[in-house]
Amino acid sequence: MTEQLEPMPEDWTRALAVVAHPDDLEYGCAAAVAVWTDGGREVGYLLASRGEAGIDTVEPAKCAPLREREQRASAEVVGVCRVEFLDHRDGVIEYGVELRRDIAAAVRRYRPELVITLNHLDTWGGVAWNTPDHRAVGRAALDAVADAGNRWIFPELTEQGLDPWNGVRWVAVAGSATPTHALDVTAGLERSVRSLLAHRTYIEVLTDQDPEEYCRAFLTGNAEASGERFGGRPAVAFELFAR
Repeated sequence: MTEQLEPMPEDWTRALAVVAHPDDLEYGCAAAVAVWTDGGREVGYLLASRGEAGIDTVEPAKCAPLREREQRASAEVVGVCRVEFLDHRDGVIEYGVELRRDIAAAVRRYRPELVITLNHLDTWGGVAWNTPDHRAVGRAALDAVADAGNRWIFPELTEQGLDPWNGVRWVAVAGSATPTHALDVTAGLERSVRSLLAHRTYIEVLTDQDPEEYCRAFLTGNAEASGERFGGRPAVAFELFAR
C-alpha cells in the first residue's frame, strides 16, 4: 500500500514563498496558495530573478518587465499582494553568501512562520535534470531561514533595522520527489489554472497546445497524482522540514 501523505500544518498566519523565476510557483503550488489566502492567511512572493532569459524571442531588457507584469497579475489571482524581485540574473543565479543574505533579509522583513520553496535537488525525481537556478535558490532558501534568526550572521541587516527572526517553524519544498505532506486544493485548483494562464506570453512560446488546455491538463494531472496519496482529493504535495 502506498504511504499516505500527512496534512499540512494549519496553525500559522504568514508565509513567504521563495523561488527563482516568474511561473515557478504557478507550476508548483499556486492552488495551495489560493486555499491559504481564502482562509485568511498572508502569503508573500520573493523571486530571485525577473525571468528575463526565459523567452528566446524576446531580449532580456524587454522580457523582464513583461514577465514581472505577468507575475504580479498571476499572484493577484490567488490572493497574493506582496511580490518582490531580487534582480539576480536569470539563468546564472549563484548559490552563495549574497543570495543567502538577500533571502535572509526578506525573511526578516516578512517574518513568516512558513517558508515555501521549490525542488533544490539535481533532478526532478530522477527523470529530468533540474536547472541551476532552481537548485541555487532552493538550497539558499533553506539555509537563509537559519541565517535570518542568527544575529551574528549578516549583522549588517540588523544595522539596517532588520532584526533577527526565529519564527519560521517549517520549510515546505514543492516539487519534491519525496513529499511528506499535502493540502487539499479542490477549492483552489481552478484559480491555479487562471494564475498559470496569466503567464501567457511565456506559455505560448513554451507549447503549441491551446494555453488553457495545457495549463489545466498539467495542473489537474499533478493534483490528481498527489491526491492518490491523500485520500483521493486533488492535492499539492510538499516535503516539509520542521524547524
